[in-house]
Amino acid sequence: MKLIVDTSVHTFTVTKAAEPKTDQDGRHKADRRTGELLFVVQVMALEPESGADIITITVAGQPPKVAVGQTVTPVELEAIPWATGGRNGVAFRAKALETKQAVKAA
Repeated sequence: MKLIVDTSVHTFTVTKAAEPKTDQDGRHKADRRTGELLFVVQVMALEPESGADIITITVAGQPPKVAVGQTVTPVELEAIPWATGGRNGVAFRAKALETKQAVKAA
């Protein structure tokens, strides 16, 4: 079962540029099914009523072309609960991060 997050009430702002997702030995990780390289982007997820959280979103394929301070929209943001070694948390993965394009005056 996939847990898709409703992103319609959040504003996502990039707080750290895309970088390769690496294992504990520093090797670039790849998607187990597709073999595509994985990249992580840190964002601030702001919800008007409850405030903001800093989350890291994993994206497969090409590194997202995003800049610190840029507003993005995660496409099909999935929450992935995990537990290992007595620790637990939630990881986030998206198909892509769409950027807001400036509208040119005619």
